[in-house]
Amino acid sequence: MLLFAAIALSAQDRQSETQARKAMDEFMTTFNARDPGAWAATLNYPHVRFASNEVRVYQNAEDFARENTDYPKRLAPWHHSRWESMTVIQSGPDKVHFAVTFVRYDASGKEIGKFPSLYIVTLKNGHWGVQGRSSFAP
Repeated sequence: MLLFAAIALSAQDRQSETQARKAMDEFMTTFNARDPGAWAATLNYPHVRFASNEVRVYQNAEDFARENTDYPKRLAPWHHSRWESMTVIQSGPDKVHFAVTFVRYDASGKEIGKFPSLYIVTLKNGHWGVQGRSSFAP
């Protein structure tokens, strides 16, 4: 009986991981699109970010979008980013932890930074979204 329960949970975890990966890809797509509103919609709240020796907590999408309208300018010469790696390190039915590395590029495609990070994706009210991130990126 325990073996059956483990198999059922594993299938559920795989489904959670699939949905969480979709949320991660949407996060990157909207980030690269320079659309703070769409980017904010890929998150779950409260959203927590550990970076640049600070902890920021955003209570809602409106606050996040408002505080990140100038991110393309702040990240200059940044042009776009992509996931270099994305590994599930823990998962359950409503939360997945990813160890990722993302790379930032300038407009010519030259790498300008590579950042190992931890992302936490959760299922809240039927929405898979990034709820927490910790990186060494500015």
